Amino acid sequence: MITTKIQVHQHLAEYIIGKYGARMNNPVSLPDNINLYHFIWDLMAKRPETNPIDSGNVEIILPDRREGKNPRIYNYLSLRAGRLIQAKIETMMWTELHEDLDHNKHRLGVEYIDTVHIFCQKYNITGISEDAMLKNYYRWRNTTRRRNKEKRSYYRQNN
Repeated sequence: MITTKIQVHQHLAEYIIGKYGARMNNPVSLPDNINLYHFIWDLMAKRPETNPIDSGNVEIILPDRREGKNPRIYNYLSLRAGRLIQAKIETMMWTELHEDLDHNKHRLGVEYIDTVHIFCQKYNITGISEDAMLKNYYRWRNTTRRRNKEKRSYYRQNN
């Protein structure tokens, strides 16, 4: 088991640790059936000799597959790779939250703020406020479900 550390936003670190980490001090072990696992495997590179030891707020167990890159040699994730992984984790979190909000509101009748609170408690997220998460949902909903706000004009034909 080879691990590396990456730096991501605090709320994303709390989310990924809460979702795939056993405890707060253990490294995150990603299942091999999710896209993020294969994405990290593609980004793994040989460690440059000038690079210091990894630092960050999320420790990830590197993918180890039977064929291909050996994590003992390819155990480096660059700063660019860390930013790409952060973007993937962010997409995962917002997608899951938006799906939970829609399902709970329209199928179960649970209020939005209650769903956000449950989501934060489930993954032990304290790095972002519940109001900020709710505002993100409202912004997403307005852009994806934009309704035509202009009033339609009707023309009468003169015969």
